[in-house]
Amino acid sequence: MAESAAKGRLSKEEGAALLSLITPTSDYSALSDVDLVIEAVFEDRAVKKAVIEQIEAVIAPTTIFASNTSTLPITGLAENSRRPEQFIGVHFFSPVEKMMLTEVILGKQTGDRALATALDFVAKIRKTPIVVNDTRGFFVNRCVFRYINEAYDMLAEGVPAAMIENAAKMAGMPVGPLSLNDEVAVDLSQKIMKASIADLGAASVKPGHMALIDKLVNDLDRRGRKNAKGFYDYPPKPAKKSLWPGLRDLYTQKNPADVDIAVLKQRFLVTIALEAARTVEEGIVTDPREADVGSILGFGFAPYTGGTLSYIDGMGIKAFVALSEKLAATYGDHFAPTPLLKDMAAKGDTFMVGSIPMARDGRPRN
Repeated sequence: MAESAAKGRLSKEEGAALLSLITPTSDYSALSDVDLVIEAVFEDRAVKKAVIEQIEAVIAPTTIFASNTSTLPITGLAENSRRPEQFIGVHFFSPVEKMMLTEVILGKQTGDRALATALDFVAKIRKTPIVVNDTRGFFVNRCVFRYINEAYDMLAEGVPAAMIENAAKMAGMPVGPLSLNDEVAVDLSQKIMKASIADLGAASVKPGHMALIDKLVNDLDRRGRKNAKGFYDYPPKPAKKSLWPGLRDLYTQKNPADVDIAVLKQRFLVTIALEAARTVEEGIVTDPREADVGSILGFGFAPYTGGTLSYIDGMGIKAFVALSEKLAATYGDHFAPTPLLKDMAAKGDTFMVGSIPMARDGRPRN
């Protein structure tokens, strides 16, 4: 608030008026007459369970309960609720005051009134919503972590960190994946990986990724921007952040002349676009246009492409499938094209001309 006033974005009077609308309290009973509650506690199932139960003990029967979880499935969190039909996800992005996108996530039992209330609230605070079905990481974070995970792979291959960051920006991304991970918080990545392993088993996370993040967080206390050291160092202003020199000691470094920048750019865009296609195939995203909006407003996916699925359409699905198969042969099965993409390539379909009719449950019709 003070920063916005200092920069002339709002007057002191406007700032004071906004602050007057906020009533901080540690007493759950203060929520007894509200229409909508949004919890935003740590990404920990036990913590969220305790908060859900304590809040539901005091709120009105008609109150809608929303979770601002980053990755934990809404359906699972709703198991802690007495009224799962009134439980929904409302996921904001950091920094909240600047990011225009909000994901609204439907659990398996979420009702129409909960959805309507969430959309009304998002409209009232002037955010742009996308509505997605439930899955771990929803839409945006599934794509974001594919972007970040590809950077982990590149680091392990010995690609210099500066080349990773610059290749991503050359591909059209507004911020490099390592810088983005610092903003998200490196220890949050660790929590998400641990939650995935707990729920889905060890195979759900690459051991090398877990080892890298454990080393940064547990051994080196490098948690990201919030403690001024992560993949980058953050000296006091006016000095600018810079990549942590110790990164080059973690893996044997390649000669930069032996690294193909064009391939690095392809890997970043293709891995994100593939994840977006998977969410369509799984019925998580039911309108391809929302994938495009979410990818641009949520994490700045190469805006010149029009978004993740428009990127695939623009290249041509046959060409995209061929490129994916080529990358998969060298860099791993996560680049393998999905059955939907192969089918669309065979039929000459595209995402943006209504060629994937959706069933009521959000899944593509045969």
